Amino acid sequence: MRHAGVRRGLFLLAAVTMAAGAGAAEPTHAFVGARLVPIVGEPVQDGVLVIEGGTIRAIGPAGAVSVPAGATVHDVAGKVILPGLVDTHSHIGGGRAADGSAPIQPDTSVLDAINARDAGFQRARAGGITTVNVMPGSGHLMSGRTVYLKLRAGDTIEDLLIRTADGRVAGGMKMANGTNSRRDPPFPGTRGKSAALVRAAFVEAQEYRRKLEAAGDDSSKRPDRDLRLEALLEVLDGRRVVHHHTHRHDDILTVLRLQKEFGFRLVLQHVSEAWKVADEIAAAGVASSIIVVDSPGGKLETMDVAFGNGRALEERGALVGFHTDDWITDSRLFLRSAGLAVRAGMSRKGALYGMTMAGARMLDLQDRIGSLEAGKDADFVVLSGDPLSVYTRVLETWVEGNRVFDLERPEDERIADGGYGAGQPRQEALACLEGGGER
Repeated sequence: MRHAGVRRGLFLLAAVTMAAGAGAAEPTHAFVGARLVPIVGEPVQDGVLVIEGGTIRAIGPAGAVSVPAGATVHDVAGKVILPGLVDTHSHIGGGRAADGSAPIQPDTSVLDAINARDAGFQRARAGGITTVNVMPGSGHLMSGRTVYLKLRAGDTIEDLLIRTADGRVAGGMKMANGTNSRRDPPFPGTRGKSAALVRAAFVEAQEYRRKLEAAGDDSSKRPDRDLRLEALLEVLDGRRVVHHHTHRHDDILTVLRLQKEFGFRLVLQHVSEAWKVADEIAAAGVASSIIVVDSPGGKLETMDVAFGNGRALEERGALVGFHTDDWITDSRLFLRSAGLAVRAGMSRKGALYGMTMAGARMLDLQDRIGSLEAGKDADFVVLSGDPLSVYTRVLETWVEGNRVFDLERPEDERIADGGYGAGQPRQEALACLEGGGER
């Protein structure tokens, strides 16, 4: 997709860089001629998007936004630019947290089990995803801490981490109910026992907090450190959002009941039967991240999943986002979720908001990502056409001012379209693949 305008911009940038020497400013890029969809405002025809380093500096119509001298100019006429997509629930990287020893293991973290060179990260970039909530599985009532990642072109998990203002690794807590977490002891065998175990865990954490507060600065009175209860206190204190796998309407209501009882922050994940209890979800003020599958099937508790979940929640004023649950749906086809939701009655504006800004809000990252606004991270996607069209392709994906996917590169095209070598880890040693090797 690189046109003559881009080549001219690259030449100009090279000249400026040589003249400036070691003290050169951060690289500046200007994308001109595209239809810009900022999400928080109206689309801009024939727009200009200016980024400097990893930050958006300006956005607006041609004539109102000037192209800085020395910028690399990208001629994207006829294309569409969206904010980077936010996937609020994925399993790329192959990570696992909790094991079969207990149904509630909040002290574990998927961070310690992710392979940052897994091909899933490349697939996600090919789908326009720039931020992702990587979760452990749903086979436990509480399977551990999730991790929020930027899909930078990194080699280790540390390269991808998002950190909070106080330096902590950003992430939530994965919980689940329904059939997944019901099995032989020590796991619960019924839905009632599942809820009872969760209540008992939170009550234990409340008592642990009471003991800590009573001890004050007297270390001799403090209880022994308990990593499990410390993690639960992060949930109870609102420092860690619960991302709760749930499908059936009665299971959804159980989650809302527990949330009201203990006051933790909550994002409902999947909510296959959200349309049955949309009023209750909206009244609780709880966000929902829905999955849209074009070939429903699988377990019995999802038999009433509906394409109209997005519409039902949107009509009632509830916050709605989307996720892939990759591999349940493929990260490369994430935009299809918005299209299918709109086909079932969700508004176009709401669906695009759900793919971007709603997810950012669910991950507490709305000040950094989710929209094209000056001062936010330069995370965006260049599309060949309408975001909701089945014929539209992701042409480029940019994260913090760096292009991490380019359909014109043979190795990226292979990831986007499949074929021999597309599922290999990022470090390849296949001489028969042109452009093979680490990338």
